Amino acid sequence: MREFFPLIAVGAVVGVLAIIFLVAYLTMKNKKEAIGFDRNMDDGELVRRLLKYAKPYTGQFLLVLGLMVFSIAYDIISPLIIGNIEEMIKADFEMKRLFAMVAVYASILVISLICSYFQAIILQRTGQRIVSNIRDDLFVHIESLSHAQLNSIPVGKLVTRVTNDTNAISMMFTNIIVNLVKNCFIILGVLTAMLCLNYGLTLMVLCFVPFIVLFTVIFRKFSRKAFRRVKDGTTDINTFLSEHLSGMKVIQIFNREQHKKAQFDAKNAALGKAKRQQIFVFGIFRPTVYMLYMSSVLCLLYLSGRGYIRDVEFLGQTIGSGTLVTFYMYISKFFNPIQSLAEQFNWLQSAFASAEKIFTIFDIAPEVVDEEDAIELEKVEGRIEFKNVWFAYVGEEWVLKDVSFTVDARSTVAFVGSTGSGKTTILSLIVRNYDIQKGQILIDGIDVRRIKISSLRSHFGQMLQDVFLFSGTIRSNILLHKDGVSDEEVMEACRYVNADKFIAKLTKGLDEEVRERGNNFSAGQRQLLSFARTVIHKPEVMILDEATANIDTETELLIQDSLEKMMNIGTMLMVAHRLSTIQHADNIIMLSHGEIIEQGSHSELLAKRGKYYELYTLQSDKARLMGK
Repeated sequence: MREFFPLIAVGAVVGVLAIIFLVAYLTMKNKKEAIGFDRNMDDGELVRRLLKYAKPYTGQFLLVLGLMVFSIAYDIISPLIIGNIEEMIKADFEMKRLFAMVAVYASILVISLICSYFQAIILQRTGQRIVSNIRDDLFVHIESLSHAQLNSIPVGKLVTRVTNDTNAISMMFTNIIVNLVKNCFIILGVLTAMLCLNYGLTLMVLCFVPFIVLFTVIFRKFSRKAFRRVKDGTTDINTFLSEHLSGMKVIQIFNREQHKKAQFDAKNAALGKAKRQQIFVFGIFRPTVYMLYMSSVLCLLYLSGRGYIRDVEFLGQTIGSGTLVTFYMYISKFFNPIQSLAEQFNWLQSAFASAEKIFTIFDIAPEVVDEEDAIELEKVEGRIEFKNVWFAYVGEEWVLKDVSFTVDARSTVAFVGSTGSGKTTILSLIVRNYDIQKGQILIDGIDVRRIKISSLRSHFGQMLQDVFLFSGTIRSNILLHKDGVSDEEVMEACRYVNADKFIAKLTKGLDEEVRERGNNFSAGQRQLLSFARTVIHKPEVMILDEATANIDTETELLIQDSLEKMMNIGTMLMVAHRLSTIQHADNIIMLSHGEIIEQGSHSELLAKRGKYYELYTLQSDKARLMGK
């Protein structure tokens, strides 16, 4: 009995570790319920949804599987060749036989390397195509979300989903999955070879398998939690940077650099802590697997040495030097895939954590969608009607209350009122940036909800107060990549809105660089480019939301002239605080707290001496005082 004490000692150490890990696992599971952490999607659902993207490339994966069979032949056959060489050297050595075995060994190695090369090339190409498809679908889905939904999701979070998280999934398709399958094949092949060679030693090795499975299951739970915290921390930092780098000028103006640095340090520290926890979890798992590997090697050496020295059998089988060498290599090849699985599992957890976050975005159902029988509008006359419209952004905090009005085709209607009265909301509802809760909005007698969103918006041109210009050139910002438009047509649109004058002064003209958000142009120049962008797309209805705000007097005169020209294009809806901008409107609708309190032409409203008259008088007096 004393002879088996070393084996019992090894078993005791492994058993104690198993008990410690089980206690930690059970404690973590109880805590999970208390703090409400963990996944909303199980692995099965994530795999099913990811495989949907992999299905079109089934042929490539089958080819990789075939190549894999040849590439793992080296792992299965090479220990047998080395063991035979050992037996040959010990017994009847023949140089020709040695050369033959070495040639076979080298041939198998070369074939394995060639197969591994083509396997890697095919996987990289296929994996990148899959990830590109996921990224495309995710971007298209984000484009389909309503304004309210986009406002509720930080931009940094969306950027992280489209970039960082898809990159993590890329590793899964190009590396992790195939290596998981490969390692499983190697483990099965090695076990089969060991059973054929010596079932007694194989049973000894298999005694460690339940502990490997147990430790892997426990590690899976801890690593998933650690990876989720890393992903959340990364998202928080990206969101913080996206917002605060855009607003850095404001931070500097108010001297808040130190305060913002403290906030960033807190988020950075949280991410650092999450990464340390991740490293800690992995730093325990891999040494534990390595300990099991070394324990199995020690048991092999003990049993083999004992049998060789005392010339005894183990479970009825004799252990020779060739068997010992072969089994030593097989144990290494049995545990190496498991140790690799630890690293692969590390990436797998990252991929699953990223996939969950990506599919969470996919699962956000767009609030504004086309009805099943939605129609295309070939042409719009421009008659707009609001019938008892009620709208609220949140709950029943009504922004518009039973609003009704009619805009005749090719007329100009202006909306005025204090901030929060509902002016901009009305313009957003017409093009279905949001959907109303009650009432009806009609375009040429057709409910806007019965019109396809893309068709509806294609007939509208919108010019907002905060003009957004993209990085590129003046031409690309005016056309927004619209095809079939010549430079002469672009310049004609610029002349129509008085933008040609400042463009002509630029060195490169239409090819002048536009930096991020157009920050190398003035507010007035950006607004004129916005007008040209609208005119070139030839809309039947134009929307202007505070188009003359925050610009100098000279530019305002240019814009006023442009507005008078654009009034002849089609129906025009305007929001303006400067009443001088809207004096020529056919109808002026004055709003207060979401309700229409006055409407009529400029002269009619002045004659009523109501709220519009008070506002106009106030602005006129202010203008006279500033003139003095």
